[in-house]
Amino acid sequence: MARKQPGPSTELFRLSSIISELYKKIRVRPAYSFFLFVVGFPVHLFVLFYYLLHRNRSIATEVSTQVQQELSEANFYNELVERYTLQLERKHAFFDQSGSAKQIQETAEKWANDTRLEKQEELIRLRLQERGLEKPSYDQTFQTLVHNRLFLILSFLPGILMYMVILLYSNPYTKYVMERFVMTIFVIMGVVVIVFTLLYMSPFDPAANILGEGATKEQIANFNHIYGLDQGYLSQLWNNMKGIALFDLGTSYTGNEDVAASIARKFPITLTLTLISLFFSVLIAIPVGIISATKPNSFFDYTFMFIALLGLSIPNFWQGLIFILNFSIKLGWLPATYSPENAASIIMPVVVLGTGLTAAVARMTRSSTLEVIHEDYIITAKAKGLSRRVVLWRHAVGNAIIPIITVIGLQFGGMLGGAAVTEKVFNISGIGSYIVDKQFIPDIPGILGGVVYTAITISIVNVFIDILYAFFDPRIRSKMKQY
Repeated sequence: MARKQPGPSTELFRLSSIISELYKKIRVRPAYSFFLFVVGFPVHLFVLFYYLLHRNRSIATEVSTQVQQELSEANFYNELVERYTLQLERKHAFFDQSGSAKQIQETAEKWANDTRLEKQEELIRLRLQERGLEKPSYDQTFQTLVHNRLFLILSFLPGILMYMVILLYSNPYTKYVMERFVMTIFVIMGVVVIVFTLLYMSPFDPAANILGEGATKEQIANFNHIYGLDQGYLSQLWNNMKGIALFDLGTSYTGNEDVAASIARKFPITLTLTLISLFFSVLIAIPVGIISATKPNSFFDYTFMFIALLGLSIPNFWQGLIFILNFSIKLGWLPATYSPENAASIIMPVVVLGTGLTAAVARMTRSSTLEVIHEDYIITAKAKGLSRRVVLWRHAVGNAIIPIITVIGLQFGGMLGGAAVTEKVFNISGIGSYIVDKQFIPDIPGILGGVVYTAITISIVNVFIDILYAFFDPRIRSKMKQY
């Protein structure tokens, strides 16, 4: 007998049930609730009107009338007025306070009315609970409407972003990545505000620096008007943030060049240099750190760690100049400046930029591996007869990798931001040297564009690092599922 396929109604009911349950979970978290309200504002507006319109209808009118009648027959209000009046008179007499009888009467009536309303609401709620007619909340109203097929279909287009967020919330890994990207947006906004504020407060005058000392006041005023520098702080900040959001970074003050096009040419050079340095640094540093950890206090350990300490101590610019002096001028093995057509010209910049990262990762790998290599589970794995290689790579390094990944992520951000020194030494036309050149004008569009692109890259790398945490550590994966 052929198996019956689920129809559209069944699938729609299943989808509405999933959305209803996820919405209930999301509402517990205020940040997600606010975000859902923003992206699904038209749908929430309709639900709110529906809730306010049907809220009183959902309450049994006869129960409300009955409760009011019972309280009236019991002379509840008048007894409260008498009791509160007596309390106020005794209070005034005890503290020797002056107060007219009219004021005491008005205060007692107000207190009595508030108490009566509270008692009335409580009795109505209890009676409705006895009859199984609890007053629905806004969330319950939303969940009920979601199960309505017509509402779900009609609200799909205006609430598509809201439903996407709700469905993404069902997958812990997708939710984890989405949260990190949202945090990245706020980080980038913060970077823009801070960098622009510092540039705005800078004592340098772009118009005077570019036009020269012989510029007239009219020329300076015209320059400021063309580039919007005559506007207020908030107006300039808003224009820059809007331009970054729309990927329209404007034109540079010098040369009238398009900032986005300039960054698109220069940024890949810096990124390529950094990624190559990162790759070779990790490729060298992790094996060196593991060897040092497995042979502590040996000749290899002392030698490797001494070299790593030197690598951390040597400044990039000095190392670059020494390399040029020896390998380019004296020996003539490598070109002194970078050229895209000559692959050998990237060797010295990669080594100089990656030296610090190699040293930091090697030292962290050693210390992190040493911490876990004497743990009980390592001893147990050895006792089970597992080979030294399996114990080392599967159990020791697998558990020591989290702090190593953290150092790599942090160092990558430092490399990307600190590449300006290396680029200047080797005459590399990258984003670092571009920002430095624009700094002393100050060319606000160029600097903001370069810094924001760098911040975006670092933020994306940090998101990738967070994902690697979950990939290597099952404890983090379990927490993500529970979160």
